[in-house]
Amino acid sequence: MSEFSGFSAGGFSRLSGFGRFLFGRRARRRWIHLILGGALAMPYVFVGQLVVGPATDSRYVFNDLPLQLLSFAVGLPLAALTAALFPLTRSLEAGAARSLCGVEAGLLAYGPARTRAAKGRAAAWFTLHLGFGGVISGMSLAVPPFAGFLTALPLIVWAGGAEAVELPAFLDRPWVLACAPVAGVATLLALAGCAAVAGELLARWAPALLGPTPEDRLAAAEARAADLAVRNRLARELHDSVGHALSAVTLQASAARRVLDSDPEFVREALAAIEDTTRRTVGELDAVLGVLRDGDSPGTAPAPTLAADLTGLLRRTRAAGLRVTASLDADPGALPPVLSREAYRIVQEGLSNVLKHAGERTGVALRIRVADEHLEISVENPLTAALADASACRPGGGHGLRGIADRARLLGGTAQAGAAEGTWRLKVRLPMKGPA
Repeated sequence: MSEFSGFSAGGFSRLSGFGRFLFGRRARRRWIHLILGGALAMPYVFVGQLVVGPATDSRYVFNDLPLQLLSFAVGLPLAALTAALFPLTRSLEAGAARSLCGVEAGLLAYGPARTRAAKGRAAAWFTLHLGFGGVISGMSLAVPPFAGFLTALPLIVWAGGAEAVELPAFLDRPWVLACAPVAGVATLLALAGCAAVAGELLARWAPALLGPTPEDRLAAAEARAADLAVRNRLARELHDSVGHALSAVTLQASAARRVLDSDPEFVREALAAIEDTTRRTVGELDAVLGVLRDGDSPGTAPAPTLAADLTGLLRRTRAAGLRVTASLDADPGALPPVLSREAYRIVQEGLSNVLKHAGERTGVALRIRVADEHLEISVENPLTAALADASACRPGGGHGLRGIADRARLLGGTAQAGAAEGTWRLKVRLPMKGPA
């Protein structure tokens, strides 16, 4: 009994799978895809009739099935030529294959065909789509009425009598009439099977004929690399601007709270610095978010530069309690714009690193100079226990130091950070003329 139950369950599962293959949702969508191919084939069939009619000296090509098939065969090469001449054919057919054939999106190309090989494969696919679609469309128009006639034939004969229906000789037999409904259902199943097989073949051939070429993959890789570079740049901008602002505001508020009653003048200066820092940071944040919203839009606020914003950065940092000694042996206005912008972020992150780990009332020596066609930036401060712990816990630096190294590398320069002889040193060397 258990063996019979297992056999029944297995047979039902196979029957259910066969039913889904013929009439499931995917099969129906692929059938629609084939019908669309047949509709696209009609103009080419009409052109083929204009060629076949005069060539065969026939005035009624439409009523002659062999001539219709010949017209269809003549029209398919014209369809291939059309697909080869119009690169967008691949994009349209790939979209239809993704939506109706159930082909995974990653296996098909998105853009138009550019190379000769890609155009040839797209033309082959278009021809197959129209060829299979034309055959299945013709069968879909002719087979259901014929199958319906066979299924209803015994009822028609019984209701009207054998004399009322003129049947061919091979149908005018009792056993043939009894088998007619079975033949009608089998004909419909055969139509569904042909459509399912044709759809399955097209789905399997789609990646090879509509898939991306090596050039497409290279272009996609370059686009992903460019997108990743933009994301990394935005991450660095957010980290440097917002991170520095939060560190400075935290220390300024902490210092103001401690001397709230004893030094009101310092509290006013600290609150003014907090207001200035947050206002500038909101502007920078809006500029970065503008890039996220509008692609390459520069945003509503310009990026800060060493030439225009170094003085304000030093003022706000000193207001947080950090004792900064700055030595400037270079003309910031003479620096290239990209170098001036990146140098500002490097100085900002260097000071922010001291604020976060060394704390207020720490002496910092900032030096900026030009030597040997290079811009040199150094930040030095006494090595505290917090800095030593941070260095030990994060070998190679945290996100800020990693961001400084990334900026220096993109500009063709070098960055070094570490402790030596009781002093924490950050040294950055950037070429005056280097990669943009």
